[in-house]
Amino acid sequence: MSTAFYIPPVNLMGEGCLEQAVEFIQGLGFKQGLVVTDQVLNKIGLVKQFTDMLNAKDIATLVFDKAQANPTISNVNDGLEVLKHHDCDFVVSFGGGSPHDCAKGIALVAANGGKIADYEGVDKSAKPQMPLIAINTTAGTASEMTRFCIITDEERHVKMAIVDKHTTPILSVNDPSLMVAMPASLTAATGMDALTHAIEAYVSTAATPVTDAVAIKAIELIKVNLPLAVSNGENMAAREQMAYAQFMAGMAFNNASLGYVHAMAHQLGGFYDLPHGVCNAVLLPHVQRYNAQVCPARLSDVAVAMGVDVSNMTTKEGAAAAITAIEQLSKTVGIPAGLEDLGVKAQDISVLTDNALKDVCGLTNPKQATHQEICDIFTAAM
Repeated sequence: MSTAFYIPPVNLMGEGCLEQAVEFIQGLGFKQGLVVTDQVLNKIGLVKQFTDMLNAKDIATLVFDKAQANPTISNVNDGLEVLKHHDCDFVVSFGGGSPHDCAKGIALVAANGGKIADYEGVDKSAKPQMPLIAINTTAGTASEMTRFCIITDEERHVKMAIVDKHTTPILSVNDPSLMVAMPASLTAATGMDALTHAIEAYVSTAATPVTDAVAIKAIELIKVNLPLAVSNGENMAAREQMAYAQFMAGMAFNNASLGYVHAMAHQLGGFYDLPHGVCNAVLLPHVQRYNAQVCPARLSDVAVAMGVDVSNMTTKEGAAAAITAIEQLSKTVGIPAGLEDLGVKAQDISVLTDNALKDVCGLTNPKQATHQEICDIFTAAM
């Protein structure tokens, strides 16, 4: 069976690589960029630090800072209007998953026309998006290097999963010096998001030896470095290792896809406007407990990557140990215990399940679930 492997053509990593990124952008000959970000990053001056660097190279910039925590169709439409009005020739996403996804939506529609909802699903676009440079400031979503774009449809209260090779940025930048400003809660949420990416990719039906290798290494790095980064945000060694870990987790799920954790978490984000990483973290052990019915050996490998000695365990016991290790890490970094703590209501579970079963991320889950089984997972996670 043939497979394809998607990744940006250039990826800069390590402390200080933002300066290299500016040189790279200058070399491409761009004249005016739309910088898509959020209001917090703009207010604290991190965006200006970057735009000043571009301006010094005679590259004009216009900042669009309206990307919401769960970017919406309206965010994409508003950004697209700004891009067209100012005749920008490239797009920069500056931030975490929200600005990256918003920028992808803008760049995709700018190149292909229509509206962003036209591209829900897999590879619906005809041509590559407008050139996109992705500057990452968190260590979790990996959206700076993936072909995934998640946009909330406000009318349906659903997160649309757009999986399209044409949304891959031409350059990703992971400079850990941009990540030290992350508060502990965001560090924890994005780190657990990265762990979810790695684990879901490893148990995915589309996993390959390449995705397996990067997924396992990502899990190993997250287990060691996430607690360090949460407890001391200025620990640059831990920040850099988390940047590598989330990137490798991104490599894994960008090519092996995901599973029911994301299919379900997307609905929680779209319905209640909840933080994606936290939803993933809460759901992760419950979905893997369901998956352990069919892939205990894979989950036993996850336990090993998380530092558990499984030499005297059966694969079933190893899978259970992996789930325990996930729960312990979540507790260590301060993730809420259940969905009820996030305001999720039991009466909404059936609708959430309906939408989760339509999410493309669920297609590669190792065991396909019935409506009742997804309801049961949601209920267990409450």
